[in-house]
Amino acid sequence: MAEETEKKASDKAPEEVVIPEAKTDEKTPLVLATAEAEEETKKPTEEAPADVAVEKETAEAVAPAATTEETEAVIEQSASFKEESNLVGDLPEPEKKALDELKQFIQAALVNNEFNPPPPPPPPKSEEPPASEAKVEEPAAAEEPAAKAELTAPVETKAEEPIATSTSEEAPKTEEAATSSAPEEPKVVESVEVKAVVVDEDGAKTVEAIEETVVPVTLPPPAAEEVAPASEAETEKEHIKEPEAPASVEAPLAPPAEEFIWGVPLVGDEKSDTVLLKFLRARDFKVKDALAMIKNAVIWRKQFGIESLLEEDLAVPELEKVVFYHGQDKEGHPVCYNVYGEFKDQELYAKAFGDEEKREKFLRWRIQFLEKGIRQQLDFSPQGVCTMVQVTDLKNVPGPGKKELRQATKKALALLQDNYPEFVAKQVFINVPWWYLAYNRVMSPFFTQRTKSKFVFAGPSKSAETIFRYIAPEHVPVQYGGLSKDNDPDFTSSDAVTEVIIKPSSKHVIELPSTEPSLLVWELRVLGWDVTYSAEFVPSSEEGYTVLVQKARKFSAADEPYIKNCFKVGEPGKIILNIDNATTKKKKLLYRSKTKGTTESA
Repeated sequence: MAEETEKKASDKAPEEVVIPEAKTDEKTPLVLATAEAEEETKKPTEEAPADVAVEKETAEAVAPAATTEETEAVIEQSASFKEESNLVGDLPEPEKKALDELKQFIQAALVNNEFNPPPPPPPPKSEEPPASEAKVEEPAAAEEPAAKAELTAPVETKAEEPIATSTSEEAPKTEEAATSSAPEEPKVVESVEVKAVVVDEDGAKTVEAIEETVVPVTLPPPAAEEVAPASEAETEKEHIKEPEAPASVEAPLAPPAEEFIWGVPLVGDEKSDTVLLKFLRARDFKVKDALAMIKNAVIWRKQFGIESLLEEDLAVPELEKVVFYHGQDKEGHPVCYNVYGEFKDQELYAKAFGDEEKREKFLRWRIQFLEKGIRQQLDFSPQGVCTMVQVTDLKNVPGPGKKELRQATKKALALLQDNYPEFVAKQVFINVPWWYLAYNRVMSPFFTQRTKSKFVFAGPSKSAETIFRYIAPEHVPVQYGGLSKDNDPDFTSSDAVTEVIIKPSSKHVIELPSTEPSLLVWELRVLGWDVTYSAEFVPSSEEGYTVLVQKARKFSAADEPYIKNCFKVGEPGKIILNIDNATTKKKKLLYRSKTKGTTESA
């Protein structure tokens, strides 16, 4: 008989531990995963100090001698976040009123085309003068010497009077001659009087008047003479006018264009309310603030080219192990894992953040990854799952000294905060170093209770236990303590995993019965191992022989994370698995089994 009774993790689940997450302009790499959660309580007037640096020295000043166990023991307790309903009937009256008001504002904004980006600024004017002006200035430049000569000649004003009189007497004669020789058409003759001082050989100065005549300018004939007499046919056409449309009949207005966000129209669909509620909750149901946020988000999506971005090929195979979706939590939320410790690989780091072009490509890849996840993993129907769980692994995460990574994450954080509100149901941080917990204690006053209630932090020794609090082991990847594997031919996420706590200095026995010939497959793991494992088949008949399937073997933490065995049963009997914990610490055992046909292979 088994010495330890099998129990599910839900019977004695560890107490939920949450702690506020920090907010600063210079983020550590984990912000790519937490930005969506930070926006959930980000208000227009709420900001953390921009000059706070994420430095280990700062954390050491707060907790200079803390150990992993000590920091895990002093984590703040906070009430766990509970998601609100997206059913309009379940909303309180003030929230219903805010939603209806927001819909009306959006309808008016659609009619006024307020969701379109502003027009681009006009191009800067050239300072060079046009070619036509340059050509006009050339002859003027050629005449400069003559003009300077006239200006430098001395002029005596007293001698001008008698010359002016004689000139006026000759003027009528000139006008009569011009009149007699002019044709019938009236012309305008302009005369210009120019005075010059002439110096004789003996030094005497005389002033002479020189009259210049401008070429006559022909006046245009009266406009009435240019109009030819209209023909009778044309006259009749003038009297026949086309019938005018009644003044009361107006051309129909074109309906406003629909605007979509995450594939959902802003109004007119059952999923629209879910989208609008995200923005309202991000702004504490302040309608005008929510409307401004929606407008900015839609305009940004057009400028960033989200729809075309979804079609771009930005795949980088190395980044698939940095951010990926795997399984779901116990409430059906998809789970996204963020493993930024992978950037310890200098080659991968250079490929992602080596220069500005690579950082921009990484940003577009991250936005594309999030957009595809939202459309493929989430359901915006009123009763659907429209949020996700983020698990961020801080093991070996690069520190704030990585300038390129800090720049990329800062830019990504701003975009995610402003354009992806209320997408995180729970944010779980695992393998958290002690200095990060100390840093969060410093920054916790800058966050509201709603934000803090979504964050859960766990040190290295509590990471798997914390994950199992929210995600069943059959959905947790092997590298994080679970039994979920890609392309597993024997087990899927629908095959439940049994969790057992093995007490210190005790032995646990598992029995897997089989009543007919079949192929029995099982797999198990003990977190942290340091136990001895063996397996044998015991037939039901007393005349049968016990078959040793796995001889006793001691597993350490450095060994493979799990083992899988199979046994072809030819007669009724049972498989007995023995796990012996000789240590002074309790151990977490995970296992599952399946009976397959004899023709199937394990």
